[in-house]
Amino acid sequence: MLEEVERWLSSRSWSAADRPLGRLLEAKRQSGRTVSVVLPALDEEATVGAIVTAIRDGLMTDAVPLVDELVVLDSGSTDRTAEVAAAAGAVVVHRDSVLPRIPALPGKGEVLWRSLLATTGDIICFIDADLREFSATFVSGIVGPLLTDPDIHFVKAMYDRPLETGGGGAGEGSGAGQGDRLAGSEQGGRVTELVARPLLNLHWPQLAGFVQPLGGEYAARRSLLERLPFPVGYGVELGLLVDALHTVGLDALAQVDVGVRKHRHQDGKALGRMAAAIYRTAQLRLTRGHLVRPRLTQFDRGEHGFVPRTTDVDTEERPPMADIPEYAKRRAA
Repeated sequence: MLEEVERWLSSRSWSAADRPLGRLLEAKRQSGRTVSVVLPALDEEATVGAIVTAIRDGLMTDAVPLVDELVVLDSGSTDRTAEVAAAAGAVVVHRDSVLPRIPALPGKGEVLWRSLLATTGDIICFIDADLREFSATFVSGIVGPLLTDPDIHFVKAMYDRPLETGGGGAGEGSGAGQGDRLAGSEQGGRVTELVARPLLNLHWPQLAGFVQPLGGEYAARRSLLERLPFPVGYGVELGLLVDALHTVGLDALAQVDVGVRKHRHQDGKALGRMAAAIYRTAQLRLTRGHLVRPRLTQFDRGEHGFVPRTTDVDTEERPPMADIPEYAKRRAA
């Protein structure tokens, strides 16, 4: 590990308990900064309501007004996600209603990019909508350094991930059954350990200190996010982290330990698609040149043997939101 990273780990890695709520509220009052929380959601009716309730009850009260805006960005759910989120007290915005002149592309990064136009906060906090046993400490923990330290611009959550066996195996994202058994813990998911961490250590060693580089819980200043391109799909977390490093430098990045993260897991084929997209995102950032559109071939067992299934790897990226006329006009108003 680079000496610079060892120093960073000692000076830019904290616990949520290091900044009590009282300190955060006073820092927020003095700075006048506002905080928006965004939950990107696709068919998450089973979990989104509890997350919204925890944030509203813990951080949006008269006594604890830490969060000013809570938005669920629905990317086309076919279940009751929007209804459940609204009933719990979130503002629900459909992806296609934001910047309608640009047709929406499928993918989490697309939703996060559009959320910059759907929110108003100076600090934006992203929280995945599939978390179970959610604590509002996730939000206060990663927002905290942005309120108390003006030199910090981007904060990732770090946490233990329960290693589960049974339904779907361990991996980032959602998609496995609810009956998995806990079997100890792991630091990162399979895509993190097999793809993202080697890529970061080899090509961006300054980022080797991040415990959860692909985690979906992070917060940043709007002034940074609006200057970054957003990969539309699975590569968004790695892309934003790498681009933030190049834009503001390592010392402006931080991570906060928020405890334990529990969520539903992806199956193996979904993890393969995620890994390919993340590798492609890294490749684009290494070359910044024109590359052939990649495709990924996987195999299913068919009646007469294995059948190849080929899908495109999502590599589309949205430009920095600051370049979008509608956004510039709103910010100037």
